[in-house]
Amino acid sequence: MRELICIECPRGCRLLAEKTENGVNVTGNFCPKGKAYAQAELTEPRRVLTSTVRAKDCMVPVKTDRPVKKELIFALMQKIRGAKLLKNAEIGDIIIENIDGEGTNLVAAAPYTAEK
Repeated sequence: MRELICIECPRGCRLLAEKTENGVNVTGNFCPKGKAYAQAELTEPRRVLTSTVRAKDCMVPVKTDRPVKKELIFALMQKIRGAKLLKNAEIGDIIIENIDGEGTNLVAAAPYTAEK
């Protein structure tokens, strides 16, 4: 049995979730979003990954454009540490395409202008 606080809306329902033979049993949710959140947390937790990428004279904030599997975060951070931004970027521009092999892109979270 795991106790969770749902983060899908401002209500913040206190959930009790337990894996069973038939899936995940969830109680305490006010809406279906809470049940889906608890099921995902117990079966395949995901997070939006935020970090920075090295540029010539600064660090540029980046994030994934959708949640990635929590178990991949350390491997993805190694890829991010090895990246260097050498061109101009606007918010939302792809810095590393398909970073997780599942179609998730690492995108700029702030604009960057490379020196000429």
